[in-house]
Amino acid sequence: MKSMEKLMQYVWQHRLWPSGEMATVDGRTVHVIDPGKLNTDAGPDFFNAKVRIGDEMWVGNVEIHYKASDWLRHHHDQDDAYDSVILHVVDKDDMPIRRRNGDIIPQLRMPCSPDFHQRYMHLVGSSHHELPCRDVITQIPDVHISTWITALAVERLYRKVDGINALLERYCGDWEEVCYITVARCLGFGVNSDVFERLAQSMPLRFMGKHSDSLLSIEALLFGQSGMLDNLDSADEYARSLRREYDFLANKFSLRRPDGMMWKMARMRPANSPHRRIAFLASLIHGGFGLMSQILSAQDEAQARLLFQSPMTGYWANHYSIGVPSSRVMEVLSQLSINILIINAVVPLVYAYGAKRGDEAMCERAMQMLQQLPAERNSVVDMFVNAGIKCRDALTSQAMVQLRREYCEAHKCLYCRIGHRMLAAKNVK
Repeated sequence: MKSMEKLMQYVWQHRLWPSGEMATVDGRTVHVIDPGKLNTDAGPDFFNAKVRIGDEMWVGNVEIHYKASDWLRHHHDQDDAYDSVILHVVDKDDMPIRRRNGDIIPQLRMPCSPDFHQRYMHLVGSSHHELPCRDVITQIPDVHISTWITALAVERLYRKVDGINALLERYCGDWEEVCYITVARCLGFGVNSDVFERLAQSMPLRFMGKHSDSLLSIEALLFGQSGMLDNLDSADEYARSLRREYDFLANKFSLRRPDGMMWKMARMRPANSPHRRIAFLASLIHGGFGLMSQILSAQDEAQARLLFQSPMTGYWANHYSIGVPSSRVMEVLSQLSINILIINAVVPLVYAYGAKRGDEAMCERAMQMLQQLPAERNSVVDMFVNAGIKCRDALTSQAMVQLRREYCEAHKCLYCRIGHRMLAAKNVK
């Protein structure tokens, strides 16, 4: 019944009730001036509604239930927050409802038609792999799709910015430290993102900064904290050097290695191994970590891309992982990997910095970078492209990921503009 109540709230909020005159169960006409504001916390479902009941204007709250008796089942009769309810909207009128002082609350029966309810259940009852609105998408004007895509892209970006702001609070406004942790997380490329973030948080920049002139020291600190120096082949001189250097520095800085560093390496291309990603992170820190200032100086996607294209040198110029050499020189990051870094690190950092300083031009620059980047290619993007939505840039592909993850998979079709148009195509009867 919970899903039915949500559908009824949706009908009330968007005025999708039957056309024609509505009346209370005792025969008084009901004219809704303002349905009120939806309440997502405790208390009545809608605040500050304005409803004319008969000849009287009522201003107050509205409560919605599938059955009138749910009022008692939810113990509203014992809660003074519900004394302000001016109208009780129900599908099943199985009993009258009274306030605690004994007054009967006006009750309106607002049934949803079987067709309307069927369309709603078709949306929210679909399997995880389906796109139930597929046939409707092509019927929606491009302008409505375009505005929804933009809103979704901004929504997804704001979530990333919120994560950056949380790090800023934790690290007392240290942008370089936050940048370091953000980039480290992105180097996990989803599968190892959490463990990369834990590694970065366990190995602060201030310690590595004391040895930023030594690439071996930085690599030793990162590999040692990652747990990847355990059980290595002692025949590899580089591995032995890392182990000795880490033991010395760990004692010097009283380091504690994080527990349970569960690196995922199965079914991964050698060039994408966590070892090479850690080595790349070390190369960014070598000589002094100033990536945040470089990111803020990047004026577009092309300049941001240059920040991650420096070649690997020394041991990592021809090794997949520690003790595993390669017969060819490998690129550090593919162009697709750099795209992901710009999308998930550069753009959110630029936007967060601009927002903190009220610099609208900088925020706009961040959004433009997304529009300059090619669209991501994954199963989510393919799903919407096959349904008829064009995807030309990363702003759109990010919007599609947000739509799928936060609306489709969460069955929040009532809050999706595509779902809304599908449901609002016909009034309930």
